[in-house]
Amino acid sequence: MASPSLCTSTLLILSATLAFLATSSFADNVLYSGDTMYGGQSISNGNYILTMQTDCNLVLYDNGRAVWSSNTYNKGYSCTLRMQIDGNLVIYDGSNSAIWATNTARQQSNYVLVLQRDRNVVIYGGAIWGAGSNAVGTAPVIISGNSTQPAVVAGDGITMVTGK
Repeated sequence: MASPSLCTSTLLILSATLAFLATSSFADNVLYSGDTMYGGQSISNGNYILTMQTDCNLVLYDNGRAVWSSNTYNKGYSCTLRMQIDGNLVIYDGSNSAIWATNTARQQSNYVLVLQRDRNVVIYGGAIWGAGSNAVGTAPVIISGNSTQPAVVAGDGITMVTGK
């Protein structure tokens, strides 16, 4: 039977490894083409939270203060937010009718909606839409690469979208 200290050490190493893998392989500030956010779900980046509320309003919060919204409060029921494969971000109500969209539909490809470190919410696959909500004085966002397979890479105060 293994000693208690060996078991404790093994559990600590396993926990640290799993925590590292979970944080390094999961981006909680993006929606990729085909992703859906349901009422009550959010993506976040530090103090910034983009929430698909259960009242069908998509709202961007900065430290709990609303700074942008889709203005779709109570325009439907059981709403979902979809990052479509055509680059259009759309809120659908429970009957699958569109109640709001960025109107950024293009050819089918891989797009990504990013809640950036500067608070701006932007769709990339080439920048095709932004909420215009970036905070003054925040670190810049650098975009590089021309790809249909974008990947989000966190840098030192900088968010990059790069291709393969």
